[in-house]
Amino acid sequence: MSAYRSPFERLRAKFEESELECPQCGYFDGDGGWRVTTSGSRVQYQFVCPSCDAVETRELRL
Repeated sequence: MSAYRSPFERLRAKFEESELECPQCGYFDGDGGWRVTTSGSRVQYQFVCPSCDAVETRELRL
């Protein structure tokens, strides 16, 4: 069985390993994760802080 993961899945995993701390309030969300959405030529990763509702967004344009 193959353990292949797409480049987008690997990037999401990288964000989830290292960037779960809110840049606004400093809250660390150990159980959280990045939400991924796509639309045409864009892939958007978003992290929403459960403490202060700040939104961190990263976007890739293809």
